[in-house]
Amino acid sequence: MHTEIPLSEAAVGQSVRITRLDLTGTMRRRLLDLGFVPGAEVYVLQKSPLGDPVAFRVSHTTIALRKEESSRIFGEVKGGNKL
Repeated sequence: MHTEIPLSEAAVGQSVRITRLDLTGTMRRRLLDLGFVPGAEVYVLQKSPLGDPVAFRVSHTTIALRKEESSRIFGEVKGGNKL
């Protein structure tokens, strides 16, 4: 069984399958347009030295999100080092 966590808590090298977005309005629309949709696989590529922003790979695209954004995207950790 997988536990749902905010994307901001995933470690570098982990893969997360998105289950839900706790966002509304233009921020939700922007993230959906970028590929952060329920069911999508997201890989945590790297974190900046201070931890914000974090680079994610979704749909063959690298996208950096701030902790404020990534803490409102939830998913199930699928494993590590699948890059």
